Amino acid sequence: MTTDSPDPTTSTAPRRDEVLEAVLADLAAESDQLDALVADLDDAGWSRPTPAEGWTIAHQVAHLHWTDEASLAAVDGGEAFAALIKSAVENPAGYVDAEAERLAALAPSELLARWRDGRVRLADALRAVPHGDKIAWFGPPMSPASMATARLMETWAHGHDVAEALDVELPPTVRAKHVAYLGFRTRGFAYLVRGRDVPAAPVRLELVGPDGDRWAWGPEDAPDRVTGDGYDFALLATRRRVRDDVDVTAEGPAADEWLDIVQAFAGLPGPDPKPRGARGTEDAS
Repeated sequence: MTTDSPDPTTSTAPRRDEVLEAVLADLAAESDQLDALVADLDDAGWSRPTPAEGWTIAHQVAHLHWTDEASLAAVDGGEAFAALIKSAVENPAGYVDAEAERLAALAPSELLARWRDGRVRLADALRAVPHGDKIAWFGPPMSPASMATARLMETWAHGHDVAEALDVELPPTVRAKHVAYLGFRTRGFAYLVRGRDVPAAPVRLELVGPDGDRWAWGPEDAPDRVTGDGYDFALLATRRRVRDDVDVTAEGPAADEWLDIVQAFAGLPGPDPKPRGARGTEDAS
């Protein structure tokens, strides 16, 4: 029988620091992997288009840097974060792209230095959040470990965009478990952001990680089930792959419907990705 994986972003009070440090270590490793891809690029390399339509490699790193800075503003909880919320309300479909465009205009060396500095400052800020405090965000408030997990998911997803632009195949790692878990936890949000009702039927998620470990969440006796490769599910949940390109299957109508809209990230879903066979001269989303 499959053993349920623990929630990787929460724990009992005595283990709070341990859980946070584990997530921050994985976030640092994911960031370092992406950093290694871009550190030696020339200006032309930073200008290479990525699968996200209209975004170059510079836009991808700029977005990660901006979100780190937004997270720091959220931890601080002052006027800077209030201004971010105002921008999001006034331009929900365009504020993220606008900030990526602004920062992508920086010289690559400056953008890289800012991203490196910001992610270190964010890790330190999350460690300093008092125990039990939640951090306000664009959605529900988050614990420091949950915010770190969200940053890992974003870095993982955008790192794949950069790798694809550079024709690099990233090695599957167990860090994808954090991404898969967010995909499971955000099932309700995937419906909400599309203006649809969440089916009453629960869904059981059972996956196999890159190291052969089994990841499972949801009621064991749920008739609706999603099974398959954990790394592939993470790609699907970050909308970097379509269902036909992943080793993930659904049993039951609620599970099948969910796989069509699964989304681990906050915000609007955006355009669907192109099938891998259709990617080439055109940008994918």
